[in-house]
Amino acid sequence: MAKSNKQWLRRHVTDAYVRKARAQGYRSRAAYKLLEIDAKEKLLRPGHLVVDLGAAPGGWSQVAAQKVGTGGRVIAIDLLEIAPIPGVTVLKADFRDQVLIETLKSAKADAVLCDVSPNLSGIPNVDQARLAEMTLAAIDLCLEHLKPEGVFLVKLFHGVAFEEVLARLKQSFRSVSVKKPAASRGDSAETYALARLPRGL
Repeated sequence: MAKSNKQWLRRHVTDAYVRKARAQGYRSRAAYKLLEIDAKEKLLRPGHLVVDLGAAPGGWSQVAAQKVGTGGRVIAIDLLEIAPIPGVTVLKADFRDQVLIETLKSAKADAVLCDVSPNLSGIPNVDQARLAEMTLAAIDLCLEHLKPEGVFLVKLFHGVAFEEVLARLKQSFRSVSVKKPAASRGDSAETYALARLPRGL
């Protein structure tokens, strides 16, 4: 095993959020990022329709299902397999495929969550460009399928495409703020943008 892999494994095993996720039944430590942002921003409410893009392994969908309750609906989509989650419709597909639109039918989402990650090459500029492309596609989806008062929470990485994506978010939504939840590792370039009130709807 390479040294960097050993370091990652050691950090993962000793990570407080990983241990907490196991103890509380969440599929990933990422659940706590959404829980923290939602506690402050009140994104997810009972009865909401939530779409979770790049949802595997399902930590965010678990949180969303708990928050929207039995009167709400969560649609989770990913190219990777997602084990069934109570209260969640799971789709194995690219979120840009027609299957998501067909599942939504004419319904508009209250919230779109996007914690998507492309297949990483290890070349930062390439990976950031791929993520930017997927994020821009997710913004387009929001402009078509989000309610006028809807919210969009998306993972971003600081780097070459960060300002371009942020500018596009500000063009597309009336309110955009950047969040760095405590569960997001301090040494990570990862951050989250919270966009509200899509324009032109």
